[in-house]
Amino acid sequence: MDALPVYTDEAILPSDADATFVGDTGQLVLETRRALVQLLLGPCVDAHRQSRLWPVLLRDEAILRSRLHDLFLDLIIDREQKIAFTRQVVTDNIDVPVLLRRAPLTFLESALVLFLRQRLTEADTRGERAVVSRTELLEHLQVFERDRNVDHARFERQRENAFEKAKTLNLLHRLRGGDERFEISPTLKLLFPAEEIQALTQSYTALTQTAHPADTSHGEEQAE
Repeated sequence: MDALPVYTDEAILPSDADATFVGDTGQLVLETRRALVQLLLGPCVDAHRQSRLWPVLLRDEAILRSRLHDLFLDLIIDREQKIAFTRQVVTDNIDVPVLLRRAPLTFLESALVLFLRQRLTEADTRGERAVVSRTELLEHLQVFERDRNVDHARFERQRENAFEKAKTLNLLHRLRGGDERFEISPTLKLLFPAEEIQALTQSYTALTQTAHPADTSHGEEQAE
C-alpha cells in the first residue's frame, strides 16, 4: 500500500494548542484555511485583491492542491496574471461526484461576457489595463434588443441583470471614483479560451444581423 503523504511545511498545525476553535481537529493553520475557503468560494484568488492570501497560496500550494484533490477539484494557478481558481476534475476512469455546479447564463449575460473577453484581449495587445464603463457595457447590449420589441422595460431589466451578474461573478472590479468605471478581471482569459471565444463571436455576429433575440437562453455555462 502506498504511504500517505507527509507535509512538513508551515501549513500544518504543530499542536492542539493552536486549534482555532473548541474541538478543532483540522491540520491547517488559520491563514492556509482562509486561502482554501476562498478557493472554494470562488471565483478566484486574485493577488491584487487578496494580497495577504496570495503568498500563502503559493507557499502552501502542495497541501492546498492535495486537499482540493480530496474533493475532486484541481488547482489552477496563473503566476503571470497572479490569479488562482479551482476546476472540476474530469476523468473517464471513475464516476466523479460534482461539487461545483454550473449556472447557465442568459443570452445577454453571455453576450456581455464575450464583449468583456474581447476587450481584455485588445487591452493585453496594447499592454494596457482593460477598463470599461457601465454606460459602455449597457450600450453594447442595446444592439441585441429586438427590432420590434414591445416590452422595452423588460429588456432594460434583462440588460441591468446582465451587468449585475458580471459584477457578482467578479468579472468586473470597480475602480476608485464616482464615474462607474470597472476593470475587467484577467480571470476571463483562463475561463474562456481563445478557441471558444472565436466560435462564440461568430454566433453572436450572426445574431446581431438577424432578429436580436434578447430573451433567449444560450447554451454557454458559467465557468467554475
